[in-house]
Amino acid sequence: MPGSAPVRTAVVPVEEIFALRWAVLRTGLPRETAVYPEDARDDAFHVAAYDADGAVRGCVTFFPDELPGEAGAVAYRFRGMGTAPEVRGRGFGAAALRAGLAECAARGAQLAWCNGRTSAAGFYEHQGFTAIGEEFVLEPSGPHYVFVTKDLG
Repeated sequence: MPGSAPVRTAVVPVEEIFALRWAVLRTGLPRETAVYPEDARDDAFHVAAYDADGAVRGCVTFFPDELPGEAGAVAYRFRGMGTAPEVRGRGFGAAALRAGLAECAARGAQLAWCNGRTSAAGFYEHQGFTAIGEEFVLEPSGPHYVFVTKDLG
């Protein structure tokens, strides 16, 4: 459990994280709704966070994508950030995100951003992200903000 030992994370094939992504982020929807166009990109990568038994408990997908209004900055966008409900608040999502940000930095990124659910604003702010712009709605998941950080270390 996080706190007693660091959460193990790894960059993995999308198949490793897909079941959690579908279960958590597309609950009750067809499986194909959890397939993202970016999954097929050669420059995309996926991060898993594991519990002590080796089960994937957190996941996120990153890919290069310019942040509107930040022309010229090397930026990575992430999506598909999720944590198994039974372990929320125990560090799995944060570990996956921090590992992904470190990988972005290693790939030359200057900033990272996402369209994050409004309900997760506290999590993103705690991780050093800032909400920019107005709230907007993305279907099927509801209200979002753009969250940005330059703290990739």
